[in-house]
Amino acid sequence: MGGFFGVASQGDCVFDLYFGTDYQTHLGPRRGGMAVYDRTRGFDRAIHNIENDSFRSKFGKEMEKMRGQYGIGCISDYEPQPLIIRSHHGTYALATVGKINNTEQLMQGLFDNGHGHFQEMSGGEINTTELVAALINQKGNLIEGIHYAQEMIDGSMSILLMNQAGIYAARDIAGRTPVMIGKKKDGFCASFESFAYRNLQYEDYKELGPGEIAVVTERNCVTLLEPGDNMKICAFLWVYYGFPATSYEGISVERMRNRTGERMAKRDQEAGDVQADLVAGVPESGIGAAVGYSNASQIPYARPFIKYTPTWMRSFTPAVQSRRDMVARMKLLTVDELIRGKRIVLVDDSIVRGTQLRETAEHLFEIGARELHIRPACPPIMFGCRYINFSRSKSEMDLISRRVIHRLENGRETPELLSEYADPDSEKYDRMVEEIRKEMGFTTLRFCRLDDLIDATGLPKDKLCTYCWDGRE
Repeated sequence: MGGFFGVASQGDCVFDLYFGTDYQTHLGPRRGGMAVYDRTRGFDRAIHNIENDSFRSKFGKEMEKMRGQYGIGCISDYEPQPLIIRSHHGTYALATVGKINNTEQLMQGLFDNGHGHFQEMSGGEINTTELVAALINQKGNLIEGIHYAQEMIDGSMSILLMNQAGIYAARDIAGRTPVMIGKKKDGFCASFESFAYRNLQYEDYKELGPGEIAVVTERNCVTLLEPGDNMKICAFLWVYYGFPATSYEGISVERMRNRTGERMAKRDQEAGDVQADLVAGVPESGIGAAVGYSNASQIPYARPFIKYTPTWMRSFTPAVQSRRDMVARMKLLTVDELIRGKRIVLVDDSIVRGTQLRETAEHLFEIGARELHIRPACPPIMFGCRYINFSRSKSEMDLISRRVIHRLENGRETPELLSEYADPDSEKYDRMVEEIRKEMGFTTLRFCRLDDLIDATGLPKDKLCTYCWDGRE
């Protein structure tokens, strides 16, 4: 998915920019970049591939030589950015977080209006941020251009744009991804994650609303386009992407995960079909829900998995599935004494393809686990994400839930049928979950229900995007 961080400072911004951007790397590090603007030196920029290295090690030299009052940095899961753009708006730097589903239509429209060309990246795709810049440049001023780009995009797009006047921060029109503003005595910052600026001595100033555009300078933050009323923030941010110390819409990621675990434990207690010796969470994003489950069930919490954090990236980072599986396997070390002969409730954030959790379960049984009761902290994922680039999968058949439905229905999949499978009170849902359980080799399997997940956020359903679970826009 990616994240970004921007700083406007009365002094030099590079120290804050360097560490604030580094704090975004849990969001999917493949490429990192920083761009700065100095009133005497102009623009400077650096981009590095960080797939097999850390952001700090790659950008240490840039931190020493870059200078500027304004700066934006980003972590990207695919395209190199920030880009430096020269146009009738003047020169600006641009970083984006989002997903565009109508790329070809937008490109053709730009070609028809006289846009000459786009640079092609490896794999034949164009840089999404370059396309956003081309859309912005269709209008007479930056505010109109940013809003126009967001309106034209099918998907979502949050933006940081930096020029000599400051940093323009724009949250996507439906508010599917967050943009936080922090403040301290000598400047302001804009960040995807709120925790990223707190150790840098910034305090929460505001969270941009859906479609809001604000300009941040070293002295203030001014809204240039008021937010809309229709918010659909991605609920999967709390489940998976968000760092435990962050909050979205004032709701703590860690506490939300605790509450989903509590609700799963309550469901198990009502069913009365689980007896266990310990509760464990798959690091890192499964831990918060596991703690909540343990507290609510009074089953002891233990750590049979230890994540080797110094060098291993998040397992969705590599582009090739076999490498993702290898990373997932290599980064987790087992404490065999906590596994042999034990009945384990194992909480993970989700089941997507099923490959990694199946291998984990097989390994635990090989060590000597007696029972494995798997509790994903969100419902079965039924639809590929259209909004935040959760996966670059080309087919929904990569999702284990859809493969099972395809098999059960002999290839017949209608919207009405999928809606029935997404209903946790339906017989088809129960049959799908049982087929997944058998295919994965678990003792029991029970997903967090969507109504429980929504309740755990504390937000009304109409303020949340739950498309990946129920297919509803």
